[in-house]
Amino acid sequence: MAKEVAIIGIGCTSFGEFWDRSFRDIFVEAGVSAIEDASVQGEEIDELFVGNMSAGRFVEQEHISSLIADYAGLAHLYIPSTRVEAACASGGLALRMGALAIASGHADIVVAAGVEKMTDVSAQAATDMLTAAADREWEGAVGATFPGLYAMIAQRHIHEYGTTREQLASVAVKNHHNATMNPKAQYQNEITIEAVLRSTMIADPLHILDCSPITDGAAAVVLASAEIARKYTDTPIYIKASAQASDTITVHDRADITTLAATKAAASRAYKMAGMTPEDIDFVEVHDCFTIAEICAIEDLGFFSKGTGGKVTEEGVTAIGSDLPVNPSGGLKACGHPVGATGIKQVVEIAQQLRGEAGRRQVEGEIGMTHNIGGSGGTAVVHILSR
Repeated sequence: MAKEVAIIGIGCTSFGEFWDRSFRDIFVEAGVSAIEDASVQGEEIDELFVGNMSAGRFVEQEHISSLIADYAGLAHLYIPSTRVEAACASGGLALRMGALAIASGHADIVVAAGVEKMTDVSAQAATDMLTAAADREWEGAVGATFPGLYAMIAQRHIHEYGTTREQLASVAVKNHHNATMNPKAQYQNEITIEAVLRSTMIADPLHILDCSPITDGAAAVVLASAEIARKYTDTPIYIKASAQASDTITVHDRADITTLAATKAAASRAYKMAGMTPEDIDFVEVHDCFTIAEICAIEDLGFFSKGTGGKVTEEGVTAIGSDLPVNPSGGLKACGHPVGATGIKQVVEIAQQLRGEAGRRQVEGEIGMTHNIGGSGGTAVVHILSR
């Protein structure tokens, strides 16, 4: 980046099903928490970027950029507010837009946030809305849902590399264990491999406990140029790299459906930008919308060779306390997946870890990474963060 960017404030709601709270309520909670954590005043904020996939369908509210500026108490300052959409990667892309605004010299202080209120509609309606992140004409119209698409990826991974259903389940078991130590997580309960394999089959080989839930939640970070970050905090977290890549929106157009090429491309760009390799990363939050997605992610990010992601997970190589903790927050699987907020929540988790504020799930290390995916891999956003 031309100008170095730092995170000076973080905020995140609990994730879950909030029947008595509105879209506005949860966003304001996260945003105010981040601004207070950064000790900045509204007058100092130059711009807002908000990740959101589908407020228009989930809560029948469009023009949320203005709504959020208004209910955050910033409308009277006429601060530019922009909605960012890239399906489930909306949050990660909002962070990237905010970082680029500072890196270019256009802004000094930016709020990047994400929010989704998903439980105000039925599960069937939510599934249909999420399918809009696939190709509606070529996938959705013939009945392909995201569990179905990722089930195809899982079946091919099993066929090509001998990955087992127990290895898929071990991803869920690990992430639920991590979430028991995260007070913000939607599911704070241990599960077993047997429980995963006995749970309802959604799309063979994926059981319901292989799938991330429908979730309400919001998260926000305050970004500043590195030159002024120390004015606000003694523990700035630096964005060493921000990278994005796009691939075909359809699974059937890819040469190898077990490889998310956008992940590989975004990771390659991020490593080059940071002057690092996979060996430099101490811990990572990856996009585990389904258990197979985490296995593919840790392979495509370069941490493990293709086909070995299930094996290393089963062996505990990605657990807290290992050489490469993956999803210490509990990931999308157990912490929850409010799609527009997920990419920002990942960054909040990495920042907490780097600050030493993660409590019982604290891991060791100086360098963290986030990996946020839109759809079945049509968009990938990767960030590398350091103290």
